[in-house]
Amino acid sequence: MTPEQFFRPDILAASAYHVPAFEGPIKLDAMENPYPWPAEMVDAWLDHLRRARPNRYPDPQAPALKAALRRFAAIPDRAELLLGNGSDEIILILLTALVGQPDAKVMAPEPTFVMYREIARWLDIPFVGVPLRADFGLDPDAMLAAVERHRPRIVFIAYPNNPTGNLFDADVIEAVIARTPGLVVVDEAYAPFAQASFMERLDDHGNLLILRTLSKLGLAGLRLGYLVGAPAWLTQFDKLRLPYNINILTQLSTEFALRHEAVFRRQTDEIRRQRETLFQELGRIPGVEVFPSAANFLLFRVADAGTVFQRLKEQGILIKNLDPAGGLLRNCLRVTVGTPSENQRFLSALRTILGS
Repeated sequence: MTPEQFFRPDILAASAYHVPAFEGPIKLDAMENPYPWPAEMVDAWLDHLRRARPNRYPDPQAPALKAALRRFAAIPDRAELLLGNGSDEIILILLTALVGQPDAKVMAPEPTFVMYREIARWLDIPFVGVPLRADFGLDPDAMLAAVERHRPRIVFIAYPNNPTGNLFDADVIEAVIARTPGLVVVDEAYAPFAQASFMERLDDHGNLLILRTLSKLGLAGLRLGYLVGAPAWLTQFDKLRLPYNINILTQLSTEFALRHEAVFRRQTDEIRRQRETLFQELGRIPGVEVFPSAANFLLFRVADAGTVFQRLKEQGILIKNLDPAGGLLRNCLRVTVGTPSENQRFLSALRTILGS
């Protein structure tokens, strides 16, 4: 048997998720926290890791880590947690539950986080994308009509949205939750920068789940995501989780990191300040249309995104080129908010490229 005979035609025709290799000094493409841990914190962390026993399996339920997350994220007492190797694994768990259900559909407004559609495609689950308005807002009529027509089992709503950065109208999200016959997963990957959340509304909606990650906060290398919701739902999803999916180093490191909440609060406060400065400066450059953001990145549009992207890369600055996606993202680029010096080097290079 050959690979061509083994794999489905759509898998053969697809491309693997591409993470570009880059050795330049300024990497602003992946929404990472640009600030390292303080040196004294690193020393204490390495000492903390001495208690790790890598010859033993990690605790599959990770109770100490869950307790730390409850305190950090103010998770309601009645809610349960499900841990994943990043939020990607949790999306996979959620959608795996739909495999074999012939009437199951997944829905999300688009453009949005690509893994909702990609993982649904891997699992051969029909995906319904509902176009955003031209201003990247939710179209309430289109969303509610799609819910009524397709009766989705799961609706994903990124809040704030990636790659656009905006917070959708909370009242529209509430209406979608109320009208959806299945689950609504509000993905709050950028909660540290948004200062807005549906966490306090969990008790109001039996079909609402909250998805979060610690990657954007400053723990991207540890790969930890978590799902919050009613125990009746999470108990069932937990059956689809691989038993040792959170390794001991991630468990110990995250428990340690969350004890230093003040460090990450200072960093996220600074990123929000730099986001506003970067937004204002981009808005002053002729030929640039920049969009408001509640995340740690900014979306902007230029006349020729491909050329701007390539010329920035040649100068050692990597951002995200979204133009290949087409549609509303035509000629759009996304830049992560970096340190003040990184932001200024990016702005200086962009001004030179655009001749301003």
